[in-house]
Amino acid sequence: MKKLVVLTGAGISAESGIKTFRDSGGLWEGHDVMEVATPEGWYRNKELVLEFYNQRRKQERECKPNLAHQILVELEDCFSVHIVTQNVDSLHERAGSSQVLHLHGELNKAQSTLDPKLIYELDHWELKLGDKCEKGSQLRPHVVWFGEAVPNMMPAIQIAQKADIFLVVGTSLQVYPAADLVSYIPENTPVYLVDPNLPTYRLPKNATLINQVATEGMKILKKELLSLL
Repeated sequence: MKKLVVLTGAGISAESGIKTFRDSGGLWEGHDVMEVATPEGWYRNKELVLEFYNQRRKQERECKPNLAHQILVELEDCFSVHIVTQNVDSLHERAGSSQVLHLHGELNKAQSTLDPKLIYELDHWELKLGDKCEKGSQLRPHVVWFGEAVPNMMPAIQIAQKADIFLVVGTSLQVYPAADLVSYIPENTPVYLVDPNLPTYRLPKNATLINQVATEGMKILKKELLSLL
């Protein structure tokens, strides 16, 4: 099977009802992202940050995967599909995708503030002040905040380097370092971009642009990809 590598962003989840901060001038559900998505914000007001992600977690559990997620699962019948997502939600997994790498962490996990390698699955939506890791340190959301390193970037690069076909779905390649993945794919690898806000720079010469939201664009792209077999 050909290796189909897919970079997904907020646009694919937005159609399931998950809000994105980039659509609202730096505000995310009414909060300045610097207050709820930075280490500095965390140390200023842990309760605010915990409650913010509790609400995101609660909202995510009420949302369902959409057609774009489902089409990526269907493509596993014909391709070896590897998803690299900028999203922290679990919609890819809930849709049934078998190989998903989260660049920016996972909403339904918590990590130790003392030792980032201590990561815990959450079976409930609420994380509280006083919830601690095995070393006695407060648990925080397992989310990569602005100003923090992206630990999964190197594994993502290694996946991109082996792509036979590369898709970009629901992102206009403005988030770094994730946007740099396109520069690591093998030369002459077909690239397809699905997003209503397509970039006009730094694109490989063989990129095909599909100026649609994720669900509509993936319907078009599925036919295109199956025609390559």
